[in-house]
This record gives sequence, C-alpha cells and structure tokens, in this order.
Amino acid sequence: MGGERTRADRQAQHTDPRSIAITDLTYALPEDRIAQHPLAERDAAKLLVHREGEITDRRFTNLPEELPGNTLLVLNDTRVVHARIAFRRSTGALIECMVLSPALDRPMEEALNRTSPVRWWCMMGNAKRWKGEELLSEKEGHSLKAERKDLRDGEHLIEFSWEGEGAFIDQLDHFGDVPLPPYMRRAVEPSDDRRYNTVFGIHPGSVAAPTASLHFTPEMMEAIAQKGIATSRVTLHVGAGTFLPVKSTTMRDHAMHSEQVRVPRSTVETLLGQIGKGPIVPVGTTAMRTIESLYWFGAEVANGNDPAQLDVEQWRPYADAPLVNAGKALKSVLAWLDRHDLDTVAGSTRLLIAPGYEFRLADGLITNFHQPRSTLLLLVAALIGTEWRNIYAHALAHGYRFLSYGDGSLLWRKT
Repeated sequence: MGGERTRADRQAQHTDPRSIAITDLTYALPEDRIAQHPLAERDAAKLLVHREGEITDRRFTNLPEELPGNTLLVLNDTRVVHARIAFRRSTGALIECMVLSPALDRPMEEALNRTSPVRWWCMMGNAKRWKGEELLSEKEGHSLKAERKDLRDGEHLIEFSWEGEGAFIDQLDHFGDVPLPPYMRRAVEPSDDRRYNTVFGIHPGSVAAPTASLHFTPEMMEAIAQKGIATSRVTLHVGAGTFLPVKSTTMRDHAMHSEQVRVPRSTVETLLGQIGKGPIVPVGTTAMRTIESLYWFGAEVANGNDPAQLDVEQWRPYADAPLVNAGKALKSVLAWLDRHDLDTVAGSTRLLIAPGYEFRLADGLITNFHQPRSTLLLLVAALIGTEWRNIYAHALAHGYRFLSYGDGSLLWRKT
C-alpha cells in the first residue's frame, strides 16, 4: 500500500475529483477478511479510532468513551426490505429480481404501501435467459406476477401484480429475502432479517444496510445518552448502487446512483443548534451524505432559489465556491419549510464526496471498512486524506473484519 502513496498525495491536492483515477483508491483485500456472518453480539466488534494521525485499537463498547460529551451523532433510521425475489419462467428457469426504486420517483413510503399493480425499477439476474414473458413466484398458496414494461441502463421496469388487498411491502415480506451483499457468498439465514437491520431503523425502503449502525445496541444507546451525547435522525434509503465498483478510468465518467432522503425539521434545528457547540458525527456514509446534501440544498435556497424538493447532483459541490456558511444554509432550510408549510425536507441525492470536497457539517465519521475502488472509500479519503492507507493497512495487519458485517472505525476529520 505504501508504494502508491506519492501518487495519492498528489491526488489529494486536486480540487476537482473528476480527474481522480479510481485505481489510486484501491488496496488488496483478501477474501478471508470479508465478514460472512455477524458477531454473536452487535457491539463486540473492534473499533479503530483515528485522531490526528494516531491509531488506537478499541472495542465498539468503548465508543461512548471516545466521543466528547458535547457530540451530536446523526443516525440513519432506514430499514432494509426483502428486496430479492426469486421468480420462475414457464420453462422452470430461475430469474432473480432485485427491487430497486419505485417508478415515477414516488416517495418510498407511498410506493411500498400501494396495492396491486405497482411498477418498480429492478435488477434482474439471468436476464439473458428471459424473453420478457410473465414471471411467477409462488409461496404458501399465494402468487406474485412480474411483467417487464421498459428497460433503461440495464435496469428493468417491472409491473408486479397479486390478488388481494395487501400492499407491496406485504408482498416483499412474503415472497422476498433480505438482499445480502454479493460479497457474502452464502444463502440468507433467518437471523439476517434481524442482524442486517439496525435496532433503531423504522422507515423501510433500503436494499442495503447502513452498516456502521449495525454495531449499536439498546444498551449502547443508553450509555451514549447517559454521557449527554445527543442523537438526531435522518433517512436515506440505501440503493444497490452502493455495491457497484467504479469501472471508469477517472471519476469524470462515473454516474453516481440516486437515493431518496428525508430530513425532519427537528433534525435541521438540532444541527443548527450544534454548530459551534460540539462535533457533528454521522454514523455511516449514508448519514454523512444526507447532512452534507442538506447543506447544498440550503445553500441553493439561500442563493435565492426555491426548489420544489431536495435534489443534489453529484458534481454540485465542485461547481463554484461555497455560497454560504453552514448556519445560514440551515436557517434557509428552516425558512423554506415554513414557506411551504412542511415539517420534512424530502427528495433525492447523487452527491459524490471525494478528495477535494470541503465538509460543511461533519467533523468525524463512524463507519466500517469499505471495498476497494468504491465511492465509499473515496468519501473516507476525502475526510482524512491519504491517512486512509495507513488505517486500512493497520486494520489488515491487526485482524479487523471488513465490509458489511465487519468491524468499525471512528475517524476524525483531518484538520
């Protein structure tokens, strides 16, 4: 890893991540370091703490000790749905469907609660063997039908239909399975339904877990509260794009996936009140991207625009100099909510955080260890610079478990 440092150091000086070559953001990850199962206890994971160039090995149970008492933790309260459904062709051939996002960009809650028929964009396994005829999934005397209506960029627009008055979320619960990541090379087990979700997730809609949050237990939440550490919640429904490696030579040609977000007024108010009083630490890259997207939405409003909803494109932060400070951006969000008589900011984000990004709200990050050549690793590199190489080398040398069911880290922003 160290041999690539000179190039990475040069790269960290770029102000525009379009020129970053993803090959400079990679490392060798042995197959046996990818956690295939969770530990028996959520908070038994190791915790690597990185602060001002120093690395400390801890346990996740030590997290409250590692956070100042005036910290604000931002949690993503999404829940993973049973998004993977096995269908059969009339020939008996298996076609696997991964439900991704509702058609017409409907809000997730509304789309999940619609009754038959519904249309969703999906990824289809073994699609080359499927000629487009109706597919069928049968289980315990019930059936779910799937018919392709359109194609775009490798995704299939599928119309699902079923008998009865149940909602689509009920069909997913009945016919679907937890969509474990592709690097977990095993069948889904009953325990995954609980362990691949957080203890505080309440809004269904994700196809992947906000994995840093999987380490939290009710007991840890109580310990955090007893220390006076505040928590606030956002919702980002994690899409399958989080697993996709960057295939383009440079980031210029990489299209960031869109994910739905929701931020309640109370969280905007809490974030505003926290500025200047203590660190803001998102739990997971999804919470990080949500609060940073909120800044860019507020900056847009502060600049005199009145968007219908939050909608942050991947290159927005690199288009020009910062428009406003974080406090003014959040005050503008609150004013926008008042004008539109709303209590939640909702919409979508494609925000790409990479070296060259200037953080507006986040002072640190709690996160797991990410795949090579991924946008998640780019985000870590943006936060702490080229030190990410030392951190990952240390984790590999000291027995840390990687990826979704792996160990965690507390990373403080490079100052």
